[in-house]
Amino acid sequence: MNIFPTQYSLLSAKALKDVIAQKYGFHEMSCRLLIHNVSDTYILENPENKFILKIYRDAHRKLAGIKGELELLNILQQGGAKVAHPIKDLEGKEIQAFNAAEGTRYGVLFSYAYGEVVSEMSDEQLTGLGTEMAKIHQLTANLELHYPRDEFNLNSMLTLPMETIKPAFKGLDEEYAYLEQAVSLVFKKIEQMDLPSFGYGYCHYDFLPKNFHFQEDGNITFFDFDFAGKGYLVNDLASFYAHYFLQVLFHRMTQEEADRAFQVFIESYRKVRPLSEAEINAIPYFGFAWWIFYFKFHYDHFEDWSNFFFGPKFIKERVGWIKKWMDWYIVK
Repeated sequence: MNIFPTQYSLLSAKALKDVIAQKYGFHEMSCRLLIHNVSDTYILENPENKFILKIYRDAHRKLAGIKGELELLNILQQGGAKVAHPIKDLEGKEIQAFNAAEGTRYGVLFSYAYGEVVSEMSDEQLTGLGTEMAKIHQLTANLELHYPRDEFNLNSMLTLPMETIKPAFKGLDEEYAYLEQAVSLVFKKIEQMDLPSFGYGYCHYDFLPKNFHFQEDGNITFFDFDFAGKGYLVNDLASFYAHYFLQVLFHRMTQEEADRAFQVFIESYRKVRPLSEAEINAIPYFGFAWWIFYFKFHYDHFEDWSNFFFGPKFIKERVGWIKKWMDWYIVK
C-alpha cells in the first residue's frame, strides 16, 4: 500500500513505550505525549524513574545536528554541568531511528529534569542560575564540536530572518519598514563593538525559565539544547533578559525590580567567569537580534507547529513588543 505524502506524523506513545522498553531494558513504564511542537516530546515513567523521549523531525533538525547536540550535552555533563543528558540503550546507542510516514525520524532518550519552572526567582535562585550558566560557558567557550551546529551571526540572526519573513508582511508595509530600519541600526551598532574581545563558544540560545527547572533544595537542571549553536556567549544573557522584558511588559514587575534581579544573576555569573562591561552593554542589541531570529522560526514552522496564531494580529503584536524593546533599551 502506498503511503500518502506526509509532512508531520505523530508516533504512537504505546508503540514507542514498547520499543524503548525493549531497547533500554525498562519494565512497567508508561509513555505519554507531553508536547507536540516542531519536534515531539514524550514522558516515560514508572514509580522509580522518569525520562524524556524527544522525537526530532528532519525538516527541523538533521541527523548531524542531533549528533552535535548530544556531543555538546555529553561534554557538559562530563564537565559537571547540570544538564539533562542523553541515555544510552543496552547496545550503547544514543539515537533511535523510527520509520515514520514522512520518512526516518530520530529519537533520543534524556534524563529527566526534576523540579519545576520558576518565573519569579528569588535572589538565591538567581545566584545559582548565574553560577551554573557561567560554568556551562566555561565548558563551551572556544569549544569545537565534531558535528556541526548552526552559527549565530549577523546574517543568521538579522539579515536572513528579514528576508525570510518578508512575505508574511503583505499589507503590513509600515511594520516591515520599521523592522528594516531597526535591524539596520542594530546591525551597525553590533558591527562597531569590540567583538573579538567577547566570549565565543556554544550558546543555548533559548535561555528562558521554561528551559530550566529548580528543585526545592535549589538544585537546577538545564534542558532543551535544541537550538544550541556557535556564537557570542552574551547571546544567552540576552535571551535571559528577554524574560525580564516580558515581566515588565505585562506589568508583573517594575523595570527597577527587573534590573535588580538581573544584576543579581550577572554578579553571580561574574564570580565564576569574566564578563566585560562591553559585553553587558551589548545585551540589548543581541537581545533585539534574538527577537528577530525567532520571528523567522515562527514563520518557518507555521504549518508544522500548528501555530495558528501566526498572522497579522501576531505580527503587529510582536512588532509592538520589538518597538518597546528599542525604545527602552537601545541607544539610537
